[in-house]
Amino acid sequence: MTYSTLLFDLDGTISDPLVGIARCLNHALASFGFEERPESELATCIGPPIDAVFARLARTDSKELVADLVARYRERFSDVGYSENTLYPGMAEVLQGLHDAGAVMAICTSKRADYAGKILRMFRIDLLFDFVDGGDVGIHKHEQIARLLEEGRISTRALMIGDRDVDLSAAQRNGLDSAGVLWGYGTEEELRAGNPAFTFATPDDLNVLGGLTTQRRS
Repeated sequence: MTYSTLLFDLDGTISDPLVGIARCLNHALASFGFEERPESELATCIGPPIDAVFARLARTDSKELVADLVARYRERFSDVGYSENTLYPGMAEVLQGLHDAGAVMAICTSKRADYAGKILRMFRIDLLFDFVDGGDVGIHKHEQIARLLEEGRISTRALMIGDRDVDLSAAQRNGLDSAGVLWGYGTEEELRAGNPAFTFATPDDLNVLGGLTTQRRS
C-alpha cells in the first residue's frame, strides 16, 4: 500500500502539550470550584475532544457547565497555554525529510485549527503541511476525517498517524489505514487494539513513510 497523504495528529504525536494542557485544565476547574488534578492524572486527557474531557473531569452532563469550563480553559490556552509545549526530539528533522522526499502531509487534530496553527508556527514547521484541520466542541475525529473525504481534500489512501485510540478508530471508521506512535499518551495495548498498519517506536521510524507516498511535489 502506498499513501497519498500523511495525516498527522498533533498532540502527543508531533509535540508534547502536557504542561500547557494540564495547567489550563486546572485553571478552568479551579475557577468553578472543582479540585485541581495532578499533571500525571491529566495526561489521559490528551487526545479526546475538550468537551468530553471536561464532562468526565467535572462528572457532569450539563452542556452549559461544560461550555463554561471550555471557555475558561481557552482563555488561558490562547494566551500562554499553547506555548507550554515541546516538540518531540528529532520530529522537526523527520518532518522536513518527509516533506523533502515529496510526501504530502496535513494535520488532523481535535484541537481548534487556529490553536494548532499557532503551535506549528511556533515550532516553524507550519509550511511543511498542506492544510490544518481542527476540531471543536461536539466534533469527533471520525467526523473530521469523513468531512475531509467528502470535500475531496483526502482520499481513502491517506494514512492517519496518531498516539491514541481515537486516531486509529477514526481512520478505521472511514476506511483509512492508520499508524500508532508509542512516544505519546496512548499505551501500546491501546494502539495495537486499533489494528494499525504500522506501529512506530521513535520519531525516526517515521522516515520509512517517505518511500510509501505516491503524490510528489513538483
